[in-house]
Amino acid sequence: MNKKTNLTDKKMKEEILSLKKTLMNLSFQKISGQLENTSKINSTKKQIARLKTKLSNASGEKDA
Repeated sequence: MNKKTNLTDKKMKEEILSLKKTLMNLSFQKISGQLENTSKINSTKKQIARLKTKLSNASGEKDA
């Protein structure tokens, strides 16, 4: 089971990294005036926060 948890942790970290890149691109688009749907920035930030929370909860369960 520990191996499976490590894989999901790895996938979550990759997803967080991908979302951070997306967030950076969205902010560049906003600055240049190309972004029409600015709510994408907030939803991306929330997705990152949710994944970080799951990641910290999973690591907390390992320690227990």
